[in-house]
Amino acid sequence: MKSISPSHDLRKWFDHEKWDEFKERYRKELFGLDAANEMLDIIKEHDTVTMVYTSKDEELNSTVPSKEFLEDLLSK
Repeated sequence: MKSISPSHDLRKWFDHEKWDEFKERYRKELFGLDAANEMLDIIKEHDTVTMVYTSKDEELNSTVPSKEFLEDLLSK
């Protein structure tokens, strides 16, 4: 779901040295998206959900904070 990807401005701003701030800013973006609720509904309907990213960095990419965000929502 491209609609839950970080905004263009946030992606342009991101620098791996600012990882914690990127995660915080992206999380704030996710809270404001209807798509995050849609994704949450999809997760509840399926046993397995695959998140895809194009970054070469396996640890510092947008799926990490989006996964954490959705896990937090599911735990409530």
